[in-house]
Parts: sequence; C-alpha cells; structure tokens
Amino acid sequence: MGANISTSVVQRKEGGSPLRPKLDDIPESCAALVLAMLDPPEICKLARVNRTFHAASSADFIWESKLPSNFKFIVEKVLKDATLLSLQKKQLYARLCRPNPFDAGTKEIWLDKNTGGVCLSISSEALTITGIDDRRYWTRISTEKSRYPTVAYLQQIWWFEVDGELEFRFPAGTYSLFFRLQLGKSSKKLGRRVCNSEHIHGWEIKPVRFRLTSSDGQRGESQCYLDNPGNWVLYKVGDFVVENPNALMNIRFSLTQIDCTHTKGDSRFLVSIFLYHKKMLKEA
Repeated sequence: MGANISTSVVQRKEGGSPLRPKLDDIPESCAALVLAMLDPPEICKLARVNRTFHAASSADFIWESKLPSNFKFIVEKVLKDATLLSLQKKQLYARLCRPNPFDAGTKEIWLDKNTGGVCLSISSEALTITGIDDRRYWTRISTEKSRYPTVAYLQQIWWFEVDGELEFRFPAGTYSLFFRLQLGKSSKKLGRRVCNSEHIHGWEIKPVRFRLTSSDGQRGESQCYLDNPGNWVLYKVGDFVVENPNALMNIRFSLTQIDCTHTKGDSRFLVSIFLYHKKMLKEA
C-alpha cells in the first residue's frame, strides 16, 4: 500500500487563528502559469493586480506562446531586422502589433493585439491596375483614411481590372482576403466629412467580380455591386486555409468589371488588400 503526504505552512495570528491567504502569497512561477493560459489583453489587466503578477507577466515563455509560429521568419525575412530577436518576447509582441512596413513601404504586417493573428495589407502601388499610368483614367491622391501616402483614384474607365500577388509563409489557420474600396470623393465641410456622389456612375449596372487562387490549388470567388458612397468598405474576396506553416504560399487575387458597354467612374481605391486570420473575424 502507498501513502500520499502533503505539508503546508500557514501563517497564524497571535491568537492562533490562521490568516486568510492573499494574492501576494501566490509564488511568481504559479502566477506565470496562470497568465500563460490567458489572452494578451487579460494578461495585461492582471499585471496591474499586484507586484507578483506584474513581474510574472514579463516571462518570455508566456509571450512566446502568443507570438505566431513564424515570428522568426517575419523578423528576419520580411522585416529584415534580426536585432528584434534580442528583445524580450513581451517587447517583441508589442513591436509586432504596430504596423510594420516592408517591400519599400508598399506592404504592411502587424499582429492583432488581442489574438496574435497575422494581418497583412498591400497598397495600390504594389498592384497591377489596368490603365494606372494614363492620367485620363487614374490619378493618385492623398487621404487621411489610408495607411499609405496615396491611394489610386479612378476618374472613369471602360475596362476595369486590378491584379495582385503575395508570397508569404503563413502560420497554420484559415485566412480571409478583402479589397478596401470607396465610391466618390470625401471632403470636409463645416467640420463634417461629406461625400460628393454626383459623378459616381456605372457600378450599379454590373457587379464587380473578385477572385483568389493559391499555389496549392485553393480557389475563392465572389461578386457584388459596389455601394455605400463616401465610406471605405471591405469587400470579401474569399478564404484560404494554410496547413503547412513551414512552406511558402503564393496567393493571387483580382477584382474585375470588364463589361465595355458602359464606363465606371469616380471611385477611390485604397485597393489595399487586407488578409486577416479567421479567428480575428466575428462570424456572421
């Protein structure tokens, strides 16, 4: 037969009755194990409880588990700044949650601060747009609503086509790809933002078609009419699944409206592509 023996030391008052345990009595190592089970926002909240939790919240093993599995690839190959690996994991997490430009500033990568999911955006400068160099059809304008210095502005065109491509080593999971578009020009009037929709035309006749394909054979397709003048809108292209986090995946995507019976015009295209890890999106 066997026996299980446990011992404990309980601090007592002068009269002999035991004192109630406090949060300060929790060993830092135990607090760190608790924090490791939580999401980043919850870790930061508990770090303000007392000194023990504050000290425990900086443990590298906690934050390394919150970083994406490809964080070394992001730092060394995408951002090309290996010095970031010398930071504490908590500091690295915070650094990667900020927008980090790469490819001469035409792309950005960041982590969702609540989940650690990888997000990417691509500016219109990195896309192939039919007629982009012809000033009769397209111009580049600045806007406060863009991550990038300029966005592509369509005056009018018959053949509308935008193509893009991205090669990246994604952590395993499901991702969603969107185009971010706005109809019309916004301006401020008496301190309020207004949209002049007078010259918007052609988008209500035929829907715009979105497509994506991946190097491992996945396909996505959707179509819709562009609407909601004056507001930047995310139009979903489709989803793709990453099963092998160690392999580079090539994603091609496009947006077309090639019915030449009518012109399309007066539209801003941050034609900024956004890729989000699925767990960060609220399901409809």
